Amino acid sequence: MVTTNHLMIMFLSLIFLLHTASVALSDLRPAFYSKTCPEAEFIVRDVMKKVLIREPRSVASVMRFQFHDCFVNGCDASMLLDDTPTMLGEKLALSNINSLRSFEVIDEVKEALEKACPGIVSCADIIIMASRDAVALTGGPNWNVRLGRLDSLTANQEDSNNIMPSPRANASALINLFQNYNLSVKDLVALSGSHSIGKARCFSIMFRLYNQSGTGKPDPAIDPDYRKELNKLCPIDVDQNVTGNLDATPLVFDNQYFKDLVGGRGFLNSDQTLFSFHQTREFVELYSRDQYEFFDAFVEGMLKMGDLQSGRPGEVRKNCRLVNVRPAFASSDS
Repeated sequence: MVTTNHLMIMFLSLIFLLHTASVALSDLRPAFYSKTCPEAEFIVRDVMKKVLIREPRSVASVMRFQFHDCFVNGCDASMLLDDTPTMLGEKLALSNINSLRSFEVIDEVKEALEKACPGIVSCADIIIMASRDAVALTGGPNWNVRLGRLDSLTANQEDSNNIMPSPRANASALINLFQNYNLSVKDLVALSGSHSIGKARCFSIMFRLYNQSGTGKPDPAIDPDYRKELNKLCPIDVDQNVTGNLDATPLVFDNQYFKDLVGGRGFLNSDQTLFSFHQTREFVELYSRDQYEFFDAFVEGMLKMGDLQSGRPGEVRKNCRLVNVRPAFASSDS
């Protein structure tokens, strides 16, 4: 016998599924929330402004979430999910553990959005908006983001391990990775400019300083004076969680990163290799001379990367760390 309770649960489940399907089939577009949550982008930026004042490094950390999210099965906030008894999340993946930080910033943004318009703005879109704002608030370009993503129902630590590049990666490997996502050499170099702000750990450069390519010697591409600075920052017995600036102006989004690469002062091997490799060098040189060219190319690359989607089912999470509780049918008549 179908009871009123059964009918209500079935109705709610149908509404949930229709909502999920309608969002999943829609195209990403600017002003996606103009009617359902018109203040969404203002709310995100307001929180990011407060975070910038509170801890500037957090802004840089949040900006890189877009990279670590979108490259692993599309831009779906899978990287924000905590582990569960039946799922290993991506936070402890090799490229993320002890590296990704400031997840609490996304929690703060989500809480503010849930107060204004509950159940409307996806965590995946929050990452996209917050990444844009991190750039704009630190002196970089501003742009209209395309929105309308769904949040994934699961995460995949193995995929994250297999996809995300190591700080040891060379330009050839990076080019191949980006090409897998229809991102060009130009996109690769411009998007690497995300390292214009923020810091990285000594762990990521110890091999460059003391055993490049197994030689027992430092990377010859490092400027000698800069190497002395790095040796002082990261001696052989250092706590490898000590951090260093990714470029000479770590609080300002500008083209100093590329100037540093030209001068042999790139912090990470995966950065300096962009100047060493012939296919990427011309773009490094161009962006070191022309900040506007860099900004334009960076925006283009961020938009292209933001369009990566897996096509898998999704939802709008209420808590970015957890999937929503699913509607369930009653197990017996009553």
